[in-house]
Amino acid sequence: MYLELRKVEGVRLRYRCYDLSQISFDVMNARVTFKNVPIHTIAKFAFKDIAAACEEFKKIPGVEECVIIQTATRVEIFTVSNVETDDSPDARRAEGKTLVLNQIKDTWVSLSSLEQIDIDHFDQTLEVYKGDDVYLHLLRLASGLDSLVIGWQSVFDDITKAFADAKNSGASGSILNKLFDSVIRLAERMRDTTGIGKDVISLGDIAIKLVDEKAGLDSKKKILVIGTGEPAAMLAKTLGKKGVPFDVTSRSLDRATGFSTLLGGTPVDFSDVLAGFDKYDIIFVATTADYFLITYDRIRLVMEEKKKGTLILDLSEPRTVDEGITALPGIKLLFRDQIAEIYEESVKTRVGIVPAVEKIIEKELPVLSARMKRLDA
Repeated sequence: MYLELRKVEGVRLRYRCYDLSQISFDVMNARVTFKNVPIHTIAKFAFKDIAAACEEFKKIPGVEECVIIQTATRVEIFTVSNVETDDSPDARRAEGKTLVLNQIKDTWVSLSSLEQIDIDHFDQTLEVYKGDDVYLHLLRLASGLDSLVIGWQSVFDDITKAFADAKNSGASGSILNKLFDSVIRLAERMRDTTGIGKDVISLGDIAIKLVDEKAGLDSKKKILVIGTGEPAAMLAKTLGKKGVPFDVTSRSLDRATGFSTLLGGTPVDFSDVLAGFDKYDIIFVATTADYFLITYDRIRLVMEEKKKGTLILDLSEPRTVDEGITALPGIKLLFRDQIAEIYEESVKTRVGIVPAVEKIIEKELPVLSARMKRLDA
């Protein structure tokens, strides 16, 4: 039903009044994360203007609210769809509910830089959840259980910022405001009481600390990251946090470009890297190749005349830098083994706390669900 309130400059304004006994809502989460696509492809699913994207999703009939969480490792859309039993008697059927999802997918494709192959496989790539599954996921994400590094503070910060932006722009409303407010409060309490977010260090943090001790790390150094996977992402996050510029390369320039779009760095073609290997002071190698990417023969000509030293840290498993390169003057080579113990101990500590966090989530999820259902009723 509509209630006419007033006329402004001759235009009749109508405000919709909902009979709450006749309206229900669906909370939906559609997401693409590092768990189901390579990190270097996340950028293709991302939105250039998140606020504008929220408004486009809200143009879908029935979608009333929207929050988008977009980081280097995930793009997630949270929506609220009103289901009016008077106007849409079949809306609760499965085929009716998928109509909103289909339009969300179409809108997502129109706002992103997905290629045809990505569009063809979008149904297999996209994860979609509703109701309690959304609440559970958001609790796990905010508490640090589902982040690239368990307990990472940056994930919690990303959620709070995404929510604040959506709330300030009016993209979110009473339903998502209640959900995110509740989850953020619960996550803060879980992180404080369990200590899962205390002294969290990533592989990138430890690697860069080691390199800083060995060679000094500052903006004057020419730095290269080889790789676009999870270890490389941790390196890029730490370098970005420190404000240190770097180049990034991979076996294809497209991968390096996709990686740099959300994680920073200047993409460089791998063949150009080999030809200009001598210009780098510090090189991080973090790939999943099953062969040696850097060998004596590949860099000998360009490196044998270099006067300044080069520090190379190979974080790959298995190793992708041949020890034979140390025969070249000025090269110092470090391996993952030299930081593995520290990193694995940190991971072990975090993993040991996970059951305590999961126990709290198990207890709080029904409470959160009941709170949301009261809004529904």
